Amino acid sequence: MFDSHIRNCPKDPHQNYKFCSFIIAKRNSRTMVIANAGDSRAVLGKRGRAIELSKDHKPNCTSEKLRIEKLGGVIYDGYLHGQLSVARALGDWHLKGPKGSLYPLSSEPELEEVFLNEEDEFLIMGCDGIWDVMSSQYAVTIVRRELMLHNDPEKCSEVLVREALKRNTCDNLTVLVVCFSPGPPPTIEVPKIQKRRSISAEGLDLLKGVLSNV
Repeated sequence: MFDSHIRNCPKDPHQNYKFCSFIIAKRNSRTMVIANAGDSRAVLGKRGRAIELSKDHKPNCTSEKLRIEKLGGVIYDGYLHGQLSVARALGDWHLKGPKGSLYPLSSEPELEEVFLNEEDEFLIMGCDGIWDVMSSQYAVTIVRRELMLHNDPEKCSEVLVREALKRNTCDNLTVLVVCFSPGPPPTIEVPKIQKRRSISAEGLDLLKGVLSNV
């Protein structure tokens, strides 16, 4: 639908070869649906753990590679037809067939439905400029720490952008943090580790000898 709408927009001869990935999240009560096409990513922060809710549509991804090759596409050095670093995207119609046809470059999003509970604290959605230089877990750790300090998701997004720049990202940067509750995340209590005592074989034999004489 989105690809068809954009295709019908007024054409700029200098913009024929542009494309973009997209990711959308829709929440209804305790259910959330993620729609993704491209290499943007949605990550759920669940009590400090990172849960990836989308898949990066890279040409070398096993499922995407099989789909591409089945439709007659080729992958050169990780790029679709030697040109694109993504297997799904909006735009780049010169790499797509007629409307409704199947072609290696797809604009069809993948959908993921997740049921939220009290442990689900926030959602991070970002483009590959973020994920090229940091892991999903690292991003969740940063956001949770920042929320506990000021509880401002917009500031969390700014911190992620600065961190990506500090790590010399080579791509554009777009990121959004969405919180599921008005308050900051609670402190995670680390369970105390009970000390375990052991006894050597010699000590065990000595103890047995003492007890046998009692």
